[in-house]
Amino acid sequence: MSLSSSRVAVVTGAARGIGAATAVRLAADGMAVAVLDLDEAACAPVVDAITGAGGRAMPVSADVSDSTRVQAAVARIAEELGPPTVLVNNAGVLRDNLLFKMTEDDWDTVLDVHLKGAFLMTRAVEKYMTQQNWGRIINLSSISALGNRGQANYSAAKAGLQGFTKTIAIELGKFGITANVIGPGFVVTEMTRATAERMGMSFDTLKQHMAGEIPVRRVGEPEDIAHVVSFLASENAGYVSGQVIYVSGGPQG
Repeated sequence: MSLSSSRVAVVTGAARGIGAATAVRLAADGMAVAVLDLDEAACAPVVDAITGAGGRAMPVSADVSDSTRVQAAVARIAEELGPPTVLVNNAGVLRDNLLFKMTEDDWDTVLDVHLKGAFLMTRAVEKYMTQQNWGRIINLSSISALGNRGQANYSAAKAGLQGFTKTIAIELGKFGITANVIGPGFVVTEMTRATAERMGMSFDTLKQHMAGEIPVRRVGEPEDIAHVVSFLASENAGYVSGQVIYVSGGPQG
């Protein structure tokens, strides 16, 4: 049995997009995967894809911004799949608006899901990782962490994730736990489709425009991010920690 086949991964926001692609990829790497999202029923297609290919997976419902639900979800995962030692904090929402139009609820919702959610999930799995003396924490930030019009809340949350990750990399390194950040650029997901709607243009038009601005001349797909998660979650990435890796088709400032 390979070491990967004995690992249990938790992927949040895994019912679709980057989360779904990541769950499928980690399962292909041999890990058992908890497919976690707000709506457990929405996780079924991802779980079916994994089990249909011979992997192990379970759907899990949890609001990552709710401490009680997070603790219950992680305890259930540990009981049914085994101690989780890989965590991918991918869950996210958008509440885009210019600052003068942004409400407190817009701000709180985005910070709670992205930043508080990553904190709560990481705190919940930490004990299993330290007991195993091995762990991989991978947090999904964004190039929007560098600033993006209409996304003061989202940019703040994604920048905050970078500081959070660097800090836990320092704190947890002695336990064999690494923590890293992936900052996707433009990736084809429901969230970027919503961005096109907010901008009043078709998604195809936005994709075409963005491809022209990206050095590799194409937009990203969820699998592009999943490939990088796969490496960071692997045995071979044990000397990579506290890093921010932008996966965006070109250099970032």
